[in-house]
Amino acid sequence: MPRIQFDNLDRKILRMLSDNARTPFLEIARECGVSGAAIHQRIQKLVASGVVNGFETLVNPSSAGYETCAYVGFFLKDPSSYESVVEALREVPEIVECHFTTGKYDLLVKLYARNNDHLLQLIHGPLQAVGAGRTETLISFKEEFRRPLPINHSDD
Repeated sequence: MPRIQFDNLDRKILRMLSDNARTPFLEIARECGVSGAAIHQRIQKLVASGVVNGFETLVNPSSAGYETCAYVGFFLKDPSSYESVVEALREVPEIVECHFTTGKYDLLVKLYARNNDHLLQLIHGPLQAVGAGRTETLISFKEEFRRPLPINHSDD
């Protein structure tokens, strides 16, 4: 995807939406000193160009019954199996992210399990069934912070 050139208004809109995706367009318009229609058009342009990929609700995993967060690194037996492994991983609902990586692992996934027993069931069940070769699992004790992507004030 080519890099998009943002002006100050685009950057301000992106910062405000990154801080709170539920910010009403009219509030953004007031803060930016432009009309609501102008904000609506800008956001539509950002969505259409692929800069904004969507708006999501972040659910606290533990309040939804998922106490264990883990990262699983996959070592592929056969690099040509990449696409089929990714498609099989896509079918595991507990996997929330999947990355093609450099370094130690071919693929790295982030998943949530109800507890450590559930994690073990996932590792010995659907994750082993994808036929990826071997895996390494890291359990996250606690997410210390999460933040939105920094939107710079200028392109300097």
